[in-house]
Amino acid sequence: MGDLQKLFNPASIAVIGATEKEGSFGRAVLENALTSGNRKVYPINPNRETVLGNPCWSEIGALPGPVDLAVIATPAATVPAIVDACGQAGVAALIIISAGFRETGEAGKRLEEEILRVNKAYDMRIVGPNCLGIMRPSVNLNATFLRDKPEKGNIAFVADVGSFGRTLFDWGISSHIGFSAVVSLGSAIDVNFGDVIDFLYEDPHTKSIILYMEEIVGNVKRFVSAVRGFARNKPVILLK
Repeated sequence: MGDLQKLFNPASIAVIGATEKEGSFGRAVLENALTSGNRKVYPINPNRETVLGNPCWSEIGALPGPVDLAVIATPAATVPAIVDACGQAGVAALIIISAGFRETGEAGKRLEEEILRVNKAYDMRIVGPNCLGIMRPSVNLNATFLRDKPEKGNIAFVADVGSFGRTLFDWGISSHIGFSAVVSLGSAIDVNFGDVIDFLYEDPHTKSIILYMEEIVGNVKRFVSAVRGFARNKPVILLK
């Protein structure tokens, strides 16, 4: 599948489920995207003409330009159809913030399987679902719903799910520890630890990496190989 450049340093971001509702993921993601440098940001919501003073589009296929990254913050049941629409529109990568998938039982697991089935026709890179998103302070990217932003640094933090991972992130913020990247993988139905470790190995802003994982999802040998490769030149801390 494709490389991760447009996921980790997109020129344009669509926020699907953008809203003005206080406390919502859709609003938080949009506000963060709008502060992410000079990137083009496209709010998408079929029920609005503007969001936070910005023009809003009804669907991904109606946008006036190409989209590198779409962040999805809509109910789980709507996500497979949105993934299909993103693929048809030529989107390169997705972050699925939405919860309500594998963590809820068999029905949620089937939704994940449907997303993967749909994506076979498009080969988009997907982070999530049920994740916080991605931050890269080094390139001024915040594709998460988190309000607090870390300082720039040379430590990457990669986690799957779990309150402990969020606690570590919050501790880093309060301790003024700088991060080169913060990546939350969630269910990791596509992009996994091995993919991210390999990408960050080539990142000049990353000098070490902290991994927090509840389980290894996908190819275990791929993960071990990525960690060994990274550890040849950069320290790795693994927490479980």
